[in-house]
Amino acid sequence: MQLTRFTDYSLRVLIYLAAHPERLATIPEVATAHRISQNHLMKVVHQLGLHGFIATQRGKGGGMRLARLPDDIRLGEVVRAMEENMALAECFHSDIQGCALLPGCGLKGVLVEARANFLATLDRYTLADLVRPASF
Repeated sequence: MQLTRFTDYSLRVLIYLAAHPERLATIPEVATAHRISQNHLMKVVHQLGLHGFIATQRGKGGGMRLARLPDDIRLGEVVRAMEENMALAECFHSDIQGCALLPGCGLKGVLVEARANFLATLDRYTLADLVRPASF
């Protein structure tokens, strides 16, 4: 399984904010630190705000910060919120059933279990587990 760039950038923003809790951070600042396009990062920040992971303040002197403590943000929760499509194979899509192996294939059940285990592992960790002393 591979996370989308959108989810990767979401995690980077959250890690950055957790490493700098004493102040508001700006999109240009985070974009520079992680070499991410500001336009793409604006979309990421918007979604993080909609999902309640960050709080934003507009205007001069504005920026963003975590809306919750790093200990209260589980990685699995972030991935579930930010990934648009967790379908691991064609057979996960109800509208696409072109697989010649259906209905006798057992792969879907194995993949469902693997995805559940992947997310369960992420659920064991919080944002606080990822934060090291500010090095960027």
